[in-house]
Order: sequence, then structure tokens, then C-alpha cells
Amino acid sequence: MKTLLIVWHSRTGGARQMAEAADAAATGEGEVVVRRLAADEAQPQDLLAADGYLFVAPENLASLSGAMKEFFDRAYYPVLDRIQGRPYAAMICAGSDGTGAARQIARIATGWRLRAVADPLIVCTHAQTPEAILAAKTLTPDELAPCAELGQALAAGLALGVF
Repeated sequence: MKTLLIVWHSRTGGARQMAEAADAAATGEGEVVVRRLAADEAQPQDLLAADGYLFVAPENLASLSGAMKEFFDRAYYPVLDRIQGRPYAAMICAGSDGTGAARQIARIATGWRLRAVADPLIVCTHAQTPEAILAAKTLTPDELAPCAELGQALAAGLALGVF
């Protein structure tokens, strides 16, 4: 049985909800083991044990959140040249843009020689004031639907051997 690893970080709840939606849909496929780990809990051995990855994080100041970047920093060299060719996708919760964080993940994945199987999914909350940026986020069903679809597609692709 294949394993999909979802590594996530969220400070205000948006990225967490995105990861949960993807997890629920991927788990619903039933033919793939889904492991969802917070970035501060995920270890290199978790990456080694998985067949595919979904990385979910907020964008902070046009880049990845510190906790997600710390996960990549901690795991990068222990798995280098050991996970190449495996499929991955990324989801970003952003206040305005999200492309900076998506580019960072893509660069890291390129170094690991992972294979992108979907374009980065960016959910924009339009939070632009300090109060809105720091406020707890509640994403709508319409915002979470693409997250679920991506989780389901990753699980189906792994189960069918497409990736």
C-alpha cells in the first residue's frame, strides 16, 4: 500500500484547514495510507517512508513560514538523493499572492529531484491589515474544495501507480 505524507504548518488556521481537507479526501480513497504531520513533528524518516508528498504552508512576508522552512532545512540533507522521482504537490494559504512561498517549495523540491504532479494551489484570504493577517482564518467550502480535490487526486494517482 502506498503512503501519502502531508506536511503542514499554520499559524492562523488557514493552511491547517487546507491540509485537513486534503487529508479527508485522500483518506476517503481508501487505497492509500495518509499521514498528516505538523512541520515541527515531521522527520526525515517520515519522508523516506512515504511514496508521495503534499506540502501545505502559509506565506509570510512573501516566503514560506519559518516553521515550514525549518522542516525543509532539517530534512533536506538526510534525504538528499534518497527520494528523487517521487511525486509532490504544494498548497499555500496567502493574504495576497502566495507565489513566493510556492517558488521556495519548488526550488527545494527541485534540489530533492521530486516530481511536481500539480501546479501549486494558492488560497488567497485577502488579509491586508495587521488585524486581518493575525486573525484566525476560517476558509469557505469553496476555498477548501480544490484542496480536497488535490488530496484525492494525489491519493488516486499513488494508488493507481500513475505517479
